[in-house]
Amino acid sequence: MIGTGYLGTTHAVCMAALGFETLGMDVDAEKAASLSAGRLPFHEPGLESLLRDQLASGRLRFTTSYEEVAAFAEVHFSCVGTPQRTDGPGADLRYTEAVVEGLGPHLSRPCLLVGKSTVPVGTAERLAARLAELAPAGRDAEVAWNPEFLREGFAVRDTLRPDRLVLGVASDRAERLLREVYAPLLEPADGPAAVPLVVTDLATAELVKVAANSFLATKISFINAMAEVCEVAGADVQQLAEALSYDPRIGGRFLRSGVGFGGGCLPKDIRAFMARAEELGVSPAVRFLREVDEINLRRRAAVVDLARRFGGGTFHGRRITVLGAAFKPDSDDVRDSPALAVAERIRQQGAEVTVYDPKATDNARKSFPALAFAESVTKAACGAHVLLHLTEWPEFGDIDPVELSGTVARRRIIDGRNTLDASRWRAAGWEFRALGRP
Repeated sequence: MIGTGYLGTTHAVCMAALGFETLGMDVDAEKAASLSAGRLPFHEPGLESLLRDQLASGRLRFTTSYEEVAAFAEVHFSCVGTPQRTDGPGADLRYTEAVVEGLGPHLSRPCLLVGKSTVPVGTAERLAARLAELAPAGRDAEVAWNPEFLREGFAVRDTLRPDRLVLGVASDRAERLLREVYAPLLEPADGPAAVPLVVTDLATAELVKVAANSFLATKISFINAMAEVCEVAGADVQQLAEALSYDPRIGGRFLRSGVGFGGGCLPKDIRAFMARAEELGVSPAVRFLREVDEINLRRRAAVVDLARRFGGGTFHGRRITVLGAAFKPDSDDVRDSPALAVAERIRQQGAEVTVYDPKATDNARKSFPALAFAESVTKAACGAHVLLHLTEWPEFGDIDPVELSGTVARRRIIDGRNTLDASRWRAAGWEFRALGRP
């Protein structure tokens, strides 16, 4: 596994757990050393203990050497990041290209380089041509694409028991090798049924992940657009979503309105998809994604506006508590976090903002050093005029509003995730607001 960030580390650990001799490689020596010592550099439930188990088994180790990687394995997974470019909406492929440039010259025997990262369609074909130029093995060093579908907080389960496997290949040999790699999932000796498998060409495999993320983002933004209508019409978006959920053509998953989506995948992937569609001359086909992105960003502004009104029309002299920093629960990932975007915007408008998160405080402090951070809900809420619930950690649902009443300056809370029990908070004397609800 080349690249030992969230994806690469999870995949390496889980492949070792499936019984494979596995080598993780990263150019960051400190990261490789930390993983070799059994220390996980991010939060993911269940992964650190599994990491230590696989290190102890001898099936897993880490290195910083491309030469060692080339000598070690027949199948190499490229798991590096593809962030948004700093100069535009497209994907930054420098890390993906660096893998080919670094590994290629050492590939002297037939092998397979398998991309797992989300990339613009057409990337795999271009990388395959470059790898054949660089590798002493020539075209016997092939490229395939195997998109990942990990959900932060469920990564181990999603790797060991995925809802589907997609193999983008350009030869029968590549398909055969990947079927061998995933044989424990495709042909389980006992237990659950085999994981569904879809074998495609390279371009289709590249499109699967970005198409899935685009559909998911569209569904989330749809219910948030309905929340905007509900706020004006005096309707209740939660009841609306419940009614929609019984339609089997729609379903209820991801129909909860709120402050919107964030993280390191959905926002940058839909923007990169739009940029690639424009390059291909088919931008009208995905023009709707621009509105999806804009709806999502409007939800953040809506929370800020609601908090200002709730606080008496101004943030000056107000103390605001933000519950949550991670973009989602069971993660310490703060990339494009709606919670932190809202917190920083409110701070810039004059409020004293304190943030509490069970796992993401260290990462949040690095990204937003001007914000204040607390070690508990009670400390964060001390003297607050408004509480904002912006990441749906289970612990926030367990807060006793009666007990918290003695801590705050004013009993006012905004549920930016529509997961709190409004009747419970109101019964304790709190003014309660939520997006899209009366």
